[in-house]
Amino acid sequence: MKAAQLNAYNKNNLNLNIVDVPRPEPKDKQVLVKVLTAGVNPLDNMITRGEVKMIVPYKTPLTAGNEVVGLVEKIGTGVSQFAVGDRVFGRLPLDSIGAFAEYVAVDAVALAKVPDYLTDEEAAGVPLTALTIMQAFGLMDAEAGKTLFISGGTGGVGAMAIPLAKAKGLTVITNGDIRNRDRVLALGVDQFLDYKTQDYTKILSNVDYVLDTLGGTETEKQMAIMKKGGQMVSLRAMPNGAFAKRMKLPKWKQILFTLVGRQFDKMADKYGVHYHFIFVESNGQQLQEVADIFTKLEIKPSIDTVYPFDEVNAALDKVANGRSRGKTVLSMKG
Repeated sequence: MKAAQLNAYNKNNLNLNIVDVPRPEPKDKQVLVKVLTAGVNPLDNMITRGEVKMIVPYKTPLTAGNEVVGLVEKIGTGVSQFAVGDRVFGRLPLDSIGAFAEYVAVDAVALAKVPDYLTDEEAAGVPLTALTIMQAFGLMDAEAGKTLFISGGTGGVGAMAIPLAKAKGLTVITNGDIRNRDRVLALGVDQFLDYKTQDYTKILSNVDYVLDTLGGTETEKQMAIMKKGGQMVSLRAMPNGAFAKRMKLPKWKQILFTLVGRQFDKMADKYGVHYHFIFVESNGQQLQEVADIFTKLEIKPSIDTVYPFDEVNAALDKVANGRSRGKTVLSMKG
């Protein structure tokens, strides 16, 4: 079968090589998936550049791709939740990625069934972002009736985070470009702030939870609007010791990340809040919960560009350098 592989880490050249490799066989509790589409993400380029080696030390050659949509082709022993022909999607397990290929063997617990109303291309825009949000809510221990601020919530993250947060009974506030106001309100947001004319740090206070999608100087600003004991999950700041411990990284990495993330832990202490960093993991059960919520609301991810498999490097370049209005997707169907 054909697969797009990374032969060596490279900070400047993000290109993958399309090669022929043996088709995998599903092991116990795995299924073999015939890939239809794959989501292309900044994470794919971060892996190529070697930027996640401290979290997941991938060996090369490595078949790339973290987010898969496909049909169950074959079932390993001990799998009862799927049948041959089921259309499934998932964020592949950290230690066994490989969505940029014609087939991939996947732990069944990493997958969920794709809602019927989603196309293969739309489905490729769901797993990574939706699971990030669900796992962020888990870290927050988010409770119905409490308040969530999503910074810069008019993009792809917000488009999924807002309806998922509303489904959990949260009061949702976000800020962004006024041109996106009506679209965001239609998703169910309770309060929208125009980032150009309304300074959220002067308007908001006593916020229970923050989903930080901006990082930089905005991280501390967001801590300042939070209630004492509040929970922040950042998608853009730095990992800390608690993150390394949660990921069960080796002791020396836990020490290193404790040092790296100390500034954010100190910042959180200053405001009396809790700081978390997240690196999304596979979870079919959570993804099925997302699928059920999305089916009720018929939420459709925005798709920017669909590339054929042989243009995988153009897709990676688009994600690295292009201004996107939605998901970049790789299609294996051509």
